[in-house]
Amino acid sequence: MNLLIVESPSKAKTIEKYLGSGWRVIASVGHVRDLVPEDGSVDTEHNFKMRWQIMPGKEKQLKLITDALAKADAVYLASDPDREGEAIAWHILDILKSKKLLTGKKVYRVAFHEITKKAVLAAIENPREIDDNLVDAYMVRRALDYLIGFGISPLLWRRNLGKSAGRVQSVAVKLVVDREREIEDFKPVEYWSLDANCEINKSSFKSSLISFNGKKIEKMTIENKSTVDDIVSQIGEPVIPAHIENIERKKTTRRSYAPFTTSTLQQEASRKLSFSSKRTMSTAQKLYESGLITYMRTDATNLSDDAVREIRAYIAENYGDKFVPKTPNIYITKSKNAQEAHEAIRPTHFDNSEKNLTGDEAKLYDLIWKRTIACQMTNAEFDSVAVDIKTDNNVATFHAVGTTRTFDGFMRVYIETRDDDDEQDENKLPKMNVGDKIDVKSLLPEQHFTQPPARYTEASLVKKLEELGIGRPSTYATIMSTIVDRNYVEQDKQHRFHPTSGGWVIASYLDKYFTELVDVNFTAKTEDTLDDVSNGKTKKLDALNDFWGPTKSMIDGARGITTTEIIDQINSFMHKHLFIDGNDKCPQCSGKLGIKLSKFGAFIGCENYPKCNYTKKLSDVDEPVNTENTTQQKPQQTSVELGDGISFKIGRYGAYVTDGSKNVSAKKYNAETITIDIARELLSGEVKKAEPEKLGKNPATDAEIYYYPTGRYGAYISSNRVNVSVKDKPDLETAIDLINNKKPSTKKFFHRQK
Repeated sequence: MNLLIVESPSKAKTIEKYLGSGWRVIASVGHVRDLVPEDGSVDTEHNFKMRWQIMPGKEKQLKLITDALAKADAVYLASDPDREGEAIAWHILDILKSKKLLTGKKVYRVAFHEITKKAVLAAIENPREIDDNLVDAYMVRRALDYLIGFGISPLLWRRNLGKSAGRVQSVAVKLVVDREREIEDFKPVEYWSLDANCEINKSSFKSSLISFNGKKIEKMTIENKSTVDDIVSQIGEPVIPAHIENIERKKTTRRSYAPFTTSTLQQEASRKLSFSSKRTMSTAQKLYESGLITYMRTDATNLSDDAVREIRAYIAENYGDKFVPKTPNIYITKSKNAQEAHEAIRPTHFDNSEKNLTGDEAKLYDLIWKRTIACQMTNAEFDSVAVDIKTDNNVATFHAVGTTRTFDGFMRVYIETRDDDDEQDENKLPKMNVGDKIDVKSLLPEQHFTQPPARYTEASLVKKLEELGIGRPSTYATIMSTIVDRNYVEQDKQHRFHPTSGGWVIASYLDKYFTELVDVNFTAKTEDTLDDVSNGKTKKLDALNDFWGPTKSMIDGARGITTTEIIDQINSFMHKHLFIDGNDKCPQCSGKLGIKLSKFGAFIGCENYPKCNYTKKLSDVDEPVNTENTTQQKPQQTSVELGDGISFKIGRYGAYVTDGSKNVSAKKYNAETITIDIARELLSGEVKKAEPEKLGKNPATDAEIYYYPTGRYGAYISSNRVNVSVKDKPDLETAIDLINNKKPSTKKFFHRQK
């Protein structure tokens, strides 16, 4: 009998069907051994010697393997074909050797990239030795993660700074925090566009102003309303006679996209299916283990010759010869360390007959199938028409573009989704010739504001990490889930990441005292080193020594830093985030506010504690500023100069007016309704505060409940010294419920602020 060891039980069942009698297939269920979770398990003084232990719960699985091995003549180690899979094979072999169970038995390492009968049998016919370079790369990776964890995490715990820090996830958190700082530092700039509704032969279309009085009009040229009003008045009142001055016609093509790598699959599944990286990889794992797709951890875009032949034959049979390019499409792998022996993620066969799939597996398989078929199809073809329209008074020139798809090509099967896509949709223009008369029926000035950079989604963060050379196919999903699970980031309704207070705190600490750890170049270099070890270009001990030197210096240096100095650093890093309006004065005693640390996490407190006990939760600050701009809602103007040094602005907590030294809430107003007189009244305090409105009595306390339409933090209700914020005036029943169910801890917190 032969024993074959794989990683997962479902894979074992599939392979056992292919091999038949004379074979026993058992799963290790992932890793079976790991470092002892104690300080010193990686001995940096003695060539980084590592102490291993059987992982909890894996004794039963190992007993199944050892019992089966007693009856076997040979053992085949068939864990996954990557660094971690090679490590699993090495660990199992090392355990079996230590138990002296391999005497007289042959041992083979086999690897396959798809679970089909053909691939499995071919792998068994061509076994190899365990790749020591891949195992060494795993050893380096595991040692680095361990040394960082046991070196930095105690420093975080002792100062209540966070749960843990990691080699790659810390960089991911820093990227999210840095993007949030960009958003908070962003100053919106007003600009205007001017479109025209045009008509020719009763056909209408839209065009955009590109030239006025001989001056080129670009995106930011028209700065304000007075400028656009002046342009409109000089162009004239509709209907404005105009004519076609120039027409440019050309044919364009668009090439199909490369087949999926791990990162592009995660990105596209996020965009098209709203799958998290973890959900995508879990579903892909099931498809792989069922023999439906090739191995799902890869950064290569090449396909096997057999696969290309099958795909081209399928396209010819089902779509026609015109959809098959003369020669196969070839894609260059962008990742410099991609293993070209691997394939891209593709179906194992192409008749698309997997009718028994449901749910996530059906959706993801369909996405992979379409992408793979499309990658070997002909280009999509388009006719493009660009038209310049000049007013007869020679004042203005407008521009319109029409694009029509003339041949589907690969788009018959698949169209990729893009993040923040600004490509124009296909748009047909009526037939026109140079000299034709055009009527400009109306002018459409529109106000815009420049937008801050978008927050990262899982898709765009994976893409950024890949561009920076950080992380690898096997780690992207883990990185995404780790930074969420450790509560360093959260996702808003648009599935975009924003940092939590814990994310801000740990990023500010690491930015100062572990600069290299969160430096993208240092982290990318570490990933390159791991690849060099995998390829045999760098020795294991050289890689560990090169890494441990600077890391140990950072850890040793951080041990001597006082908590006061750390808090000062965090305050400096987070000051603008905490006090976006610049006001860091305590409302109770006018002392300076700043970050304080406790075993329950960071919070905002007063420097005059214990005389002053004012505190504020960081969660009140960490609500992300809305950066989404929708077509239904016109962007609010964020700053208007009213005169006499007085401005109207939109801040984190809503609208306010300021004279430079004093800020007063103006939530009832917007950029169009505010006036200089209203602003003066608000700043002088002459605007009467709205009188509270009685809602009725609280039967639990027999006290009146009042509704206050305005307050420091907006509208609220109050009864018997209990206040609750509300968006709108509630009915009595709702108010009673809100007052009586407010948590006691929240009441204490509110009274500390008063």
